Amino acid sequence: MKEPTPSDILRMPVYGPGSSFTEVLKAHNQDLLPGSVDHPVHVPEGTTVLALKFVDGVVVAGDRRATEGFQIAHRSIEKVFAADDHSAVAIAGAAGPAVEMVRLFQTDLEYYEKVEGERLSLEGKANRLSQMIRANMPAAIQGLVVVPVFAGYDLRREVGRIFKYDVTGGRYEEDDYHATGSGGKDARSSLKKRFRDDLTREEAVKIAIEALFDAADEDVGTGGPDLMRGIFPNVVAISAGGIDEVSEDEVQALFEELISERSETRPHESHPVDIPRPGGDQ
Repeated sequence: MKEPTPSDILRMPVYGPGSSFTEVLKAHNQDLLPGSVDHPVHVPEGTTVLALKFVDGVVVAGDRRATEGFQIAHRSIEKVFAADDHSAVAIAGAAGPAVEMVRLFQTDLEYYEKVEGERLSLEGKANRLSQMIRANMPAAIQGLVVVPVFAGYDLRREVGRIFKYDVTGGRYEEDDYHATGSGGKDARSSLKKRFRDDLTREEAVKIAIEALFDAADEDVGTGGPDLMRGIFPNVVAISAGGIDEVSEDEVQALFEELISERSETRPHESHPVDIPRPGGDQ
């Protein structure tokens, strides 16, 4: 019988883990997997992230604040990460395990491409991330919950797609938009009011920023624009051409425009009305 080559060993489940880098770690060093090591219960948590579609793709955004209980643990944490050239992950939940999971996910996609000679479909990537979230269940039971948003441009269907997850790894596709994290409900309410099917990239970026601004206005865990420190949300737009990171200058300009618009439409303070006192002059 012919001796299997190293490539055969990686491809065949009988001899090895196949094209999954996660399975390689599981077989040789399981302690490196997210959720495998005991963590303290009180850890920094990422708060609000969102995604919405536009005509040519999808926009993914996240605020920059991480909280630890009722304290601000980090003012400028990164929550939006490129998974590859045409997809991105936005993290919410326990920040340490979430970032660990994203790094492993990025490596897993690259490893698959090198072993198989082709890239996973967007749906295949969404399924891989679902498996990682499911593997994090032991840590989630201890309170270290990781619930990301995954979005990207599907080169086969030629359309932007958004996937959300639950703590068990359940994967669900959203038609138009989604937001999660402590301010997710407020962000979704804002997106619901402004979303249209014919949004341009610029309009979608502006709506994403407005949704984060509304979430920060209602949710103590969500960070708004920090004009003094120059800290603004991370925003990326993904289309057939790949991932385009929206510049900080553009984000700042949009926030200043939004604040100016809302300042102008704010009701003016009314003057006090003199109310006659009983027995006074009529």
